[in-house]
Amino acid sequence: MRPILITGTAGFIGSHVALRLLDDGHRVIGYDNLNDYYDVNLKKARLARFEGHPGYTHITADLADREAVENCFATHRPGHVIHLAAQAGVRYAAENPHVYVSSNVTGTLHILEGCRHFPVEHLIYASTSSVYGANTNMPFKEADSTEHPLTLYAATKKANEMMAHSYAHLYAVPCTGLRFFTVYGPWGRPDMALFLFTKAILSGEPIQVFNYGKHRRSFTYIDDIVEGIVRILECPPKVDPGWRGDTPNPAISGVAPYRIYNIGNENSVELPRYIELLEKELGKKAEMNMLSMQPGDVPDTESDVTRLEEAVDYTPRVNVEEGVANFVKWYRDYYDSNRVSRREDGIGAGAKR
Repeated sequence: MRPILITGTAGFIGSHVALRLLDDGHRVIGYDNLNDYYDVNLKKARLARFEGHPGYTHITADLADREAVENCFATHRPGHVIHLAAQAGVRYAAENPHVYVSSNVTGTLHILEGCRHFPVEHLIYASTSSVYGANTNMPFKEADSTEHPLTLYAATKKANEMMAHSYAHLYAVPCTGLRFFTVYGPWGRPDMALFLFTKAILSGEPIQVFNYGKHRRSFTYIDDIVEGIVRILECPPKVDPGWRGDTPNPAISGVAPYRIYNIGNENSVELPRYIELLEKELGKKAEMNMLSMQPGDVPDTESDVTRLEEAVDYTPRVNVEEGVANFVKWYRDYYDSNRVSRREDGIGAGAKR
């Protein structure tokens, strides 16, 4: 059985997916450049969970390095690819646009080229709910318009979807894009709301609450994301004979082995409820700075996962009450056991892609 290549194994989602697949008996090739967009020690700690596993091989390299990606495919000949690496952070893109194009567009091109020249059974790649942009038709469905992205980050992910379709059509690379909805949980990213809120509350600092708290999100626990990825991995898409060019459905294709799925929790939660649960688990009230909505942000997201449910019987299992509690327990254990200052997980120090 050929190994599975996972990009972004030092990242939040990638590390969880790698650990699950290793536990399931797969060989995993991990690929990550360990950039310093946020605390590199956290990334190294994620890798430490499976670096000694006999089924794991790590490559420290940049996706924008064409030769490094080509060597990875030529040497390891993966059977499946799970492409999760990307420059993260919606707001960071406004200040560092070239980093996003280098990582998210050029890096994805190199992965697609690897899959073309060293054929794989299935390429799964990460997209995002952010591609729905200015669309306000709730819940978001894969067939909805994604023509009005509000950030460069969303635009690069939209570009990834289009690039994948072209490679699926021209070179028969089976491609599945997964649009993630606000993933959270243990080992999460320091630039995400739950991490930022927890750090601030424990430090006695105010939390920044945008749009005056009038947000609603499909918060999705990491284990539910991993389960969806694992289930879809062995279900490569095929050309859909029911697709019509005069009424094209963007989630499927009649000319390429290509699919797009939402992956998220359909039970969206209002931000004040999210904060309330966090306060309960921390045993401490939050001081809030109520601010206007940030440029590029959207008031609400709500995921419709009917298509993924029909394809692989996917149903999110972890509710937000359990998920927030699990995160807080991990956060306390991680910082206490590592004696790491909560002020050392700075964000945006200059990601190198």
